[in-house]
Amino acid sequence: MEKAFHRAAKIRKNGTNALDGRKKTALAKVTASGDIVVTALTGYVDRFPRMDKEDDFFPELVDIVIGIDRYKKALGAVNWCAAKADKLKNDTLRDIRRTKDPEIVEATRRSFYGRLNSYVDRISDDLLFLQEAKNKFRKLPAVDPSVPTIVVAGFPNVGKSNLVTVLSSAAPEIAPYPFTTQGVIVGHIEDDWRKYQIIDTPGLLDRQFDERNDIEKQAVLALRYLTDVMLFVIDPSETCGFPREMQERLLETVEKGFPGVPIIVAESKCDVVKTGDGRLCFSAQTGENMDLLTEEILKNLRAVFRQKAVESEPEE
Repeated sequence: MEKAFHRAAKIRKNGTNALDGRKKTALAKVTASGDIVVTALTGYVDRFPRMDKEDDFFPELVDIVIGIDRYKKALGAVNWCAAKADKLKNDTLRDIRRTKDPEIVEATRRSFYGRLNSYVDRISDDLLFLQEAKNKFRKLPAVDPSVPTIVVAGFPNVGKSNLVTVLSSAAPEIAPYPFTTQGVIVGHIEDDWRKYQIIDTPGLLDRQFDERNDIEKQAVLALRYLTDVMLFVIDPSETCGFPREMQERLLETVEKGFPGVPIIVAESKCDVVKTGDGRLCFSAQTGENMDLLTEEILKNLRAVFRQKAVESEPEE
């Protein structure tokens, strides 16, 4: 509002007579201030992401972090204000053009300023909410639900983060996640011209579901929309600090929580312990069997890629 009124205050127009000059100046002031407000408000609405698609990761994530109903209400209020401000501007311009009284010209302009300011005041809470939402959006992990994604699960210190770093084609991004104790690690795996996402989510898939708080439970549910393939890492050496039996129980929980999702179970730290139980074992530290693990991961992700390509083809 300060920007709009400051810009309008600088406007002066000449006319063929005193009344014409006042009318042209008033028309220019109303147009400038109204356009600034309308453009700013519609710009806010346009720049925020839409939440139209249901059953997807991002809307679920927004609901957890921001609150999707409040988010939609705030955007609706801002959109309402922009429409009201635009109509008020056009009605005021019409009234100014019609009058032949200099005093009415000024009174109409002042009334426009007051009503415009009143409209914006009415959505001040919504604007403040969206300002906070914008800051939260910036902190969300940069994941693309359309890209085939493998999520790494398992207890802390079993070697997940190191594995994501080794498998990634570049240094993985570590982004804050509002419901984990650490940052989510997002990397990419390149496969010729294809690219896949690999994600480690510390604090989400490293304990039993019923041990999580409500926010964490929602986050796990949201993660289901993102997970095409899962890699569950078990540390048979138990140097992670968790017994093998506890790790196996967590695997059972994850399998129940992600029905229909292919789960690759691999044992880490094979440079320390080899169980010989038939599971693929690897060491991200020494590189042992990393080629076999990578190929198994790519085989599963390629299948997802082909399936997504088929689903995206238009029906004849």
